[in-house]
Amino acid sequence: MRTITQVTKGIKISVNTSFEGTFFKNYKMHYAFGYTITIENQSNHSVQLTSRHWQIYDSLNEIEILDGEGVIGKKPVIRPGESHTYNSGCLLASTIGAMKGHYNMINLESSEEEFRVYIPTFKFSAPFALN
Repeated sequence: MRTITQVTKGIKISVNTSFEGTFFKNYKMHYAFGYTITIENQSNHSVQLTSRHWQIYDSLNEIEILDGEGVIGKKPVIRPGESHTYNSGCLLASTIGAMKGHYNMINLESSEEEFRVYIPTFKFSAPFALN
C-alpha cells in the first residue's frame, strides 16, 4: 500500500487506497475501491472542514463530479497537532481510475476565513488489471 500526501496551508492530506473486490450491479460488473484519508493539522490554527469537492476518473466513463457537505456526515474541527481519519470508497465500471479534489475549510481563529485544501490525485487499480 502506497501513501500519497500533500500539504496546503499547513493541512496535510494523506491517502491510502485498496481494492475491495468485484460484484454485479444492474447486470454489469463493478469494481469496488476503498480509501482512507487522514487530515492532519500542522498549522497553528484550529480549522473546520465544511465541504468537499471530488473529481472521479473511471477509464470507461466520463469524469464524475461530486460536491457535498463535510465528510461521511461530519464537519470535523481539527485543532493544531490533531488529525481526523475516515474511510470511504467508490465504485468504478473499470479496473482503473483515480480521484482528486479539495476540502473547503474555515480557519476558526481568523474571522472564519475560508480556504481550500487540495487532495492529491490518488489512483485505483485492481491487482489483476496491471499484469
